[in-house]
Amino acid sequence: MIDITNKWVLVTGASRGLGRLMTEELARRGANLILQASKEENLNDIAKFARNLGREVVTVGCDLGSIEEVKAMLDKIDCYDIDIVYNNAGKQVTYRPDVFDTDPYEYDISFRINTVAPMMICYRILPKMLKKGFGRILNTTSGIDNEPEQGPYSASKAGLDKVTKDLTKLVKDEDVIIYLTDPGWCRTDLGGPMAPNDPISAVPGLLAGGFASKAKNGSYLHAQDYADLSIEEIVKGLEEGKFPL
Repeated sequence: MIDITNKWVLVTGASRGLGRLMTEELARRGANLILQASKEENLNDIAKFARNLGREVVTVGCDLGSIEEVKAMLDKIDCYDIDIVYNNAGKQVTYRPDVFDTDPYEYDISFRINTVAPMMICYRILPKMLKKGFGRILNTTSGIDNEPEQGPYSASKAGLDKVTKDLTKLVKDEDVIIYLTDPGWCRTDLGGPMAPNDPISAVPGLLAGGFASKAKNGSYLHAQDYADLSIEEIVKGLEEGKFPL
C-alpha cells in the first residue's frame, strides 16, 4: 500500500458531496492537495480544514464546461508534480420524463464536463506520470443503464469509460494505473435525496485505487461493492488480485 504523505493529489469537484468527503480523507492521510470547484471561494472551507492538518493546498476556480477555463487551470497547476488524480466532478443536466423533449444542448454540456474536461486533465498529466514512472488516475463514471430519461448524462459517462480504457494501452512497464470508479447512487446534490446510499459509503471504494501499489490497469471499481470495507482492506484485495469483484 502506498504512503501518500506529501504526494500531490488533484481532486475535481472538491467543495461538496463525494469530492468533499474524499478530500477530507486524503488530507487526514497526509496528501498535499490541488482542489477544483466551479468557484474558488467555494473551496475556502475544505482548504482551511486541510491546512489545519498541516497540508499544502492549492485551490482553483474553474468551469469544467469551458475548454478555455480548463486550459487555464491546467496551466496554473502545471508546475506541480501531481502523483494522483481523482476526476470526481460531474454534472447531471436534467431528468427528462418526456425523452423526446431532450434538448441537444444537454448533450453538449454533459460531454464537456463529464468527458472532455477529465480527458483534458488526463492528456496533460498522464505523460508526466509515464515519464517519471509513477501515477494514479481515477475517473468517476456511472452505472446508469436503460434510462433514456438521462441520455445526455449516461452517454457522456459511457464516452468517459471508452476513452479511459483506451488510455491504458499507453501504459507499459511504468507504475501507472488508470481506474474507472462508480460511486453508486448516493444522496448528493447530483444523486438527489431519494438515493439509497449514504455518500460516505462510497468513499473507500472511490479512493482505494490511489493507494494501491499494484493492480490491473483499467479496473472498474463499483464503490458500493466495498462499502463495508476500509481503504486498507480494498487495497489489499486490489494488490492480491481479488478485486475488482
